[in-house]
Amino acid sequence: MKRTNLKVDAYISEDRKWRKESERLRMISLGCGLTEELKWGKPCYTFQESNVVIIQGFKEYCALMFCKGALLRDTKGVLKRIGEHTQAARQARFTSVREIVEMEPTLKAYIYEAVEAEKAGLKVILNKNPKPIPEEFQNKLDDTPALKTAFYALTPGRQRGYIFYFSAAKQSKTRVSRIEKCSRRILNGKGLDD
Repeated sequence: MKRTNLKVDAYISEDRKWRKESERLRMISLGCGLTEELKWGKPCYTFQESNVVIIQGFKEYCALMFCKGALLRDTKGVLKRIGEHTQAARQARFTSVREIVEMEPTLKAYIYEAVEAEKAGLKVILNKNPKPIPEEFQNKLDDTPALKTAFYALTPGRQRGYIFYFSAAKQSKTRVSRIEKCSRRILNGKGLDD
């Protein structure tokens, strides 16, 4: 088993709700030969510096998120999409240590499969912009070169976040209002949730 990371020790010791579950998921991940790090404030397990799984705690459940879970066969049907727009990541969700113990052989098999995908250099083919840019936003980008430059300087995920947010509005006036409210954030290089 690989060495533990002191930052992850601190994270798990502070997790009052999912401490035991996180410890068990940690043990499984380390037992599969992954390297432990703390990324995005969560325990992250890597293979040759590529993210493989992340332990996540939520209100209703804790999860082991497979960063490229879409590549896994999921023969047991345990992996869930995180959200309707999630393309690569998948979660195995738990509400007790008992559930994790029962699923441990499956989790290990999935982790080893994810490591093999990394070794093979497999990539999830992402749909760059699953929704087209709304006409109102495209007009604003065309009229405001600084906004256009700032928008395309954002990461693809932040760009998609704005496109989804603007597109979700049913009425044009609502889309225009959302665009106006978000323009300053975009110009400051911020994502919708930053």
